[in-house]
Amino acid sequence: MKKTHRIIAILTGIVLTGSSAAVGKTNMLLIMADDLGYSDLGCYGGEIQTPHLDNLAYNGLRYTQAYNTARCWPTRSALMTGYYPQQINIDPRKKPGIPDWGVCLPQRLKANEYRCYISGKWHVTGVLPQAGGGFDETYVLHDHDHNFYPGNHEANDQPLPPINKDEEYYVSTAFADHAIRCLQEHSKNHAGKPFFSYLAFTVPHFPLQVPQASIAPYRGRYDAGWNQIRAERIKRIRDLKLFNCRLSAVEPEVGPPYHFPDAFKVLGPNEVNRPVLWNTLTEDQKCFQATKMELHAAMVAQMDEQIGRVIKQIKSMNAFDDTIIIFLSDNGCSAEIMVRGDGHNPDATPGSAESYLCLGPGWSNASNTPFKKHKTWVHEGGCCTPLIVHWPNGIREKNALRDDLFHVVDIVPTLLDIAGVKAQTIGEAPPLPGRSIVPSFAKAKQMDEREPIYFSHEGNRAIRMGDWKLVSAKTHGNNEWELYNLAEDRSECENLAGKYPERVKDMAAKWNAKNSELFADAKRGAQHR
Repeated sequence: MKKTHRIIAILTGIVLTGSSAAVGKTNMLLIMADDLGYSDLGCYGGEIQTPHLDNLAYNGLRYTQAYNTARCWPTRSALMTGYYPQQINIDPRKKPGIPDWGVCLPQRLKANEYRCYISGKWHVTGVLPQAGGGFDETYVLHDHDHNFYPGNHEANDQPLPPINKDEEYYVSTAFADHAIRCLQEHSKNHAGKPFFSYLAFTVPHFPLQVPQASIAPYRGRYDAGWNQIRAERIKRIRDLKLFNCRLSAVEPEVGPPYHFPDAFKVLGPNEVNRPVLWNTLTEDQKCFQATKMELHAAMVAQMDEQIGRVIKQIKSMNAFDDTIIIFLSDNGCSAEIMVRGDGHNPDATPGSAESYLCLGPGWSNASNTPFKKHKTWVHEGGCCTPLIVHWPNGIREKNALRDDLFHVVDIVPTLLDIAGVKAQTIGEAPPLPGRSIVPSFAKAKQMDEREPIYFSHEGNRAIRMGDWKLVSAKTHGNNEWELYNLAEDRSECENLAGKYPERVKDMAAKWNAKNSELFADAKRGAQHR
């Protein structure tokens, strides 16, 4: 607690600066989905009904090149601190905690009297969301294996009783309920202060569990299979003019990143751990697989419905025009197949609390259309996801696309810019690696050329420099570098490494230098915890 008080004391002394945004009066709603594929939303080419998010997109901005770390906990740590996870040594398996200087966004926003609320998934190792993160009110779920009756959740850093199996509870609804209660209380008691609300969903991450009523609109929708859905989505992506690219080849050898053979004994013969051609499946397999995508779609649609409820509350406060809403995902869709929680009952109704299913690589490949690979990989399918920005008082252009490069480390400097808070470093902290994307709100291509974007997760590596991306996958034999020109080949179809060996050498050297720099930051930070 002493450490937290000291940091807040430092931050409340930060000098407010001018900004190209409406300084200090703008409310903020930051929404994060979990394991959402690039084309799962209607406004990004999907067939899933997401009217509330689509409305934000068509009355705001959609970014076509928005990146994350390809995994949940690293992305959420970067989102809150503004640092690459390697810089602050975030790893839930080691639990080192972040350095003193790795302060969270709400602590910085206190400099301009923001009231800060979180509803949903936290997943920032070694930091309590209220005592360490600076949130004023919190409802946080740590049990990510139960969507209907979680056992590990807390409010204001204090454990709550487990949800009983007979209680009417669903995670997305519970998160929205808490966000709405916080906003209602804010309107009643803190109307003179701006708010920052962080709504962090745990869907459509596995397990595929969702109220049965939400599934009905999608019954039979996926009977044609993942190959057909990919073809339909790439056509809509082109029609929406997001970009024009080839559809990446299906990689039938690329399945789940982690192997759990015992899970397949429980899940039965209809589970498939490779994105094979749909017409090679048996009829029973097709039925089983199509049902899983129905559940995934229902979870996304249900999330959109809850977002609509929160937006309605903001409108009722006459705060909608003065609220910037940012929606993004922590990584691409997941190919994982496992059984956790209470196990899987093969006789249970799919989508119910006793059913524990994962989407798997066939549908993950479709959700990530037009890209290849999945969550944990740093090819486009794993780390490039939707980014929607809506702000009536700050963005005049509507239904506009932005291909400016974005990385999740840009969230902190962007929101500080809007809040009018200087992004001051604390103690021996390195400078924040991200940048404010506020200039892109006014006009496309307003952003200066940025520092290279760095990626590294479980042996998967990449660096993005302008239009060029150097990437490698640990699962590909000797982990050789691949080179792509994303201006001409967004879906990473043509490896140009052999054609441009000097560019490969130069970019690989820059990746190695950045990797060493970030881990040096982490080593120094370990002395300041």
